[in-house]
Amino acid sequence: MIAVGSDQAGYELKQAILKHLEERGLEYKDYGSYNADPVDYPIYGKKVAHAIVDGECDRGILICGTGIGISIAANKVKGIRAAVCSDCFSAEATRLHNDANILAFGARVIGEGLAVKIVDTFLDTAFSGVERHQRRVDMIEED
Repeated sequence: MIAVGSDQAGYELKQAILKHLEERGLEYKDYGSYNADPVDYPIYGKKVAHAIVDGECDRGILICGTGIGISIAANKVKGIRAAVCSDCFSAEATRLHNDANILAFGARVIGEGLAVKIVDTFLDTAFSGVERHQRRVDMIEED
């Protein structure tokens, strides 16, 4: 299950991503926001992050204006590795090397077509499991 969340800036693009996930037959849970009214992005970043660490969802997608603020909020939750990606190479690399569990991007940075490709790359790429990458992920997770 994929957890999805956005603020008002990402709401419209989130709707397109949800449609794409449905077309792929992927299950998701929408954690809000549910319209384009102004909201505080940390609420939605943390909701998605907690859904992952609590085991309700496997991975997450977060969208705000730039992807930066909402990813910072999500990364405050222990066990989350949220990465802002504006290209497919970064989305693939963060899964292969960092085992990122949340993809974040900015609705004011990328368009719908690229966003869908980035989502597919992120969701379709597995963590490499290579020892050096696992060691680094373990180091990230240390207090």
